[in-house]
Parts: sequence; C-alpha cells; structure tokens
Amino acid sequence: MPGPQHDPSAPTGGDGSTGPRTNWAGNHAYAAGRYVRARSLEEAQEVVRSSSKVRLLGTRHSFNALCDTEGTLLDLTGLAAEPVLDLERGTVRVAGGTPYNDVAAHLQAHGCALANMGSLPHISVAGATSTGTHGSGAANKILGAGVSRLELIGPDGELRTIARGEPDFAGSVVALGALGAVVSLDLDVEPTYDVRQDLYAHLRWSEVVERIDEVLGSAYSVSVFGRWNDADPTEVLVKTRTTDERGPAGWVGGTEAVPATTASLTLGAGDHITARGTPGPWSERLPHFRGDRQPSFGEEIQSEWFVPADSAEGALRAVTDLATASGGELAGLLIVSEIRAIRADDLWLSPAEGRETVALHFTWKREPEAVLAMVRRVEDALAPFAARPHWGKVYDRHEPADRPRLADFRALADRMDPAGTFRNVMVDRVLGTG
Repeated sequence: MPGPQHDPSAPTGGDGSTGPRTNWAGNHAYAAGRYVRARSLEEAQEVVRSSSKVRLLGTRHSFNALCDTEGTLLDLTGLAAEPVLDLERGTVRVAGGTPYNDVAAHLQAHGCALANMGSLPHISVAGATSTGTHGSGAANKILGAGVSRLELIGPDGELRTIARGEPDFAGSVVALGALGAVVSLDLDVEPTYDVRQDLYAHLRWSEVVERIDEVLGSAYSVSVFGRWNDADPTEVLVKTRTTDERGPAGWVGGTEAVPATTASLTLGAGDHITARGTPGPWSERLPHFRGDRQPSFGEEIQSEWFVPADSAEGALRAVTDLATASGGELAGLLIVSEIRAIRADDLWLSPAEGRETVALHFTWKREPEAVLAMVRRVEDALAPFAARPHWGKVYDRHEPADRPRLADFRALADRMDPAGTFRNVMVDRVLGTG
C-alpha cells in the first residue's frame, strides 16, 4: 500500500546544503549531515570517493532508517536516462533512480513488458530491487529476480559491474545498498500482454483464510485485502492475463465481481486506482495505483512479513487470534492488510529465498510508538513460522529467521566494502555486526 508521492520541493542542486528532512510517509527524520543530489555520474563517484559514510536515497519509500546515515545521503534520481532496450538479449537497461512507472511506459510503447510490478509504480528501480520489493502471484518472483546485470559505484568511487551467472551475483541484487551505489540495472523483458483485473467483495475473512492456497493460486496476480476479522469487509483483487485459459477465478463460488464503477471498501475510490473490469496493458493493470496520480493514503506506516507458503494458513490464524485478543487495539491502528503469494528464488537476502512464500502486509495509521508496540506483538505471533521482515518497512526483530545465506552476504559485504562506507547501524544489525 502506498504513501504520498515524492516531494517535488526536494532540492535539485548538488551542493549538499539542503535536502529532504523525512521519508515519504513522514515517520522517519533523516539524521544525515550532508545531502547531495548528483547532477552527473562523475559527481556521484566523487561524492562516494570523498565520503567516509554514504547511503543512497531514492523515492524515499522506506519506512525505517535503512536509507539513513550520519554521513552523506546521495540521491541519484537526477541521473535518470531513457531506458535502452536490447531485444536480442531480452533486456532493458535503466538508471537506478528511474521510477518503475517510467520504465513501464517506455516498454509498453515499444511492445515489451516486465513480468510483474509492485502495487505502487512510483518507486525507483534500484530502491525496490535492493530491498526485496515484490508484486503478487504464486508463479511470480520478487522484482529483483528480473535483474540480470548491475552497475555500481564502489567505495573507492570506481564503477564495477556484475551479471547473472557470475559469482556473488545472487548476493548483489537484494543488497540493502551495502555493496555500493547502483547506477544502472538490466531488467528482463518479454512481449507485451494485456491484463484484466476484477474485484470480488463481501467475502468472509475466515473462509478466505481456510482456502488461502486456492485463493492466492487462482490467477496470475491475486491480493487479499482485509482487517483480520469477519465483521469488516474482505476483498480479493484478481489480475488475469487475457491469454490465461483458466478464465475467471472459480473459488468465489459464483460471486460476481463488483462493477468497475463501484468503490473498493479497502482500496478506496477515485481515479488513482488502476482500471477494473476491462482488459488493458500490463503496465496499467498490474499496479494497484496509477503512476500519474497521487496514491490513496498519506500519513501511514507499513510493515510486512514473509512466511513459507505451506505455513500461510497457520500464520494467518495466529495474527487473526492476536487481532481478537487485542480487544480492538490492532484494528484501531490498522488501515488495511494485504496478503499476496510470491514464488521462491535464489537471491541471498530475498524474502522468498529458497521457499515458496506468502506475504502479510500491514498498512498502519501513523502512530509510531503504538505501531511499534503492536509490531512486536505481531512478530511474537509469527515467530513459530520463521517470518522474515521486509527490509524497508517497520519491524523490530533483527535475528536471522531462516536466512541460510546471511553469512555469505556478510562475507561479501566485508570483501566489497571492508571499511563499511555503505553501511549504517541498521545494516550492521541485519548483518549481526552491530
């Protein structure tokens, strides 16, 4: 679920004198002593070369301190360039600070597509892929799994590249900005396709939980929206590729999709929602929200945890029980939750590394202290299910939860950045070194 768009008043110069004071949602204030929005690749390289501590700032959609530093915040969104298609290799090369919406529009105009997109197309490619951001679909991997090549500025200010199939590549995509400043990426592309999305409403939360595997596997992309009880509305957003021979989802037991003009009780109403009820380009249907509009919510906090798909029903029941036991406390803090499926991959710090996955997402009201207290209770409830947190959202537990490649990533970070130029307190906590 989204927050407000990138602040257009953010500085455009490179003198480092001013910069954005908070993240996208306004729940984290940056501590950096210096901000630089690079005007050229050479300037970005010199900033890294001359700084003892650097973190990268993009569209500011992280809800925690992952992107912060007491040193220099380096913003590469000013280096965006037109994507470059290579049809022979089936890839598109994009600048790291480019929003997904711009990439999608360019690809669609040239008859190409990405396999999937996140719900919010405003986020930058480098930021989304480096934190394990994802879309939905039991057969769809995280966005970072579509990266085939990276170009980074290393701690010495020099450029280096790493491509799929090379040693350490699987540890370099979802890397939390700890290996360098990503300046360009190659993304896998395929021929364009159309998607239809339909909203099914008036469902019971408990019944959806009982059939969660069936529900999440019923179409190309499926999102369940609810509030952990049967009293509030539960809705399911189903996105189907028009070439899918399965046709409309059958699990709804004959329930008709709500008319496209009917407002969603969980997503809201307005022209910021992507079109329902009719087929359209993938770029205008896979995201929940239009890239040329302000998303729905503003003052919010987000959390998300990832559990093995074969434990999804148990995990959902555990949080449902917590919601009931909290006597309305969880419900009072929650705007909406979204449940999605993700295919397993081999990226070391991916939320779906080595296991088919279901994601439990929470969009909270912007009440930081109360939300953090509830986050800890959610983490307690999910502890038996080896839940992994979303790196860019609000969580509290940093202990490894079923992360078999964490030690490999720690060794890679030590080798690529021995002085820790690109690390901060939060990265050190993830690595178990802080």
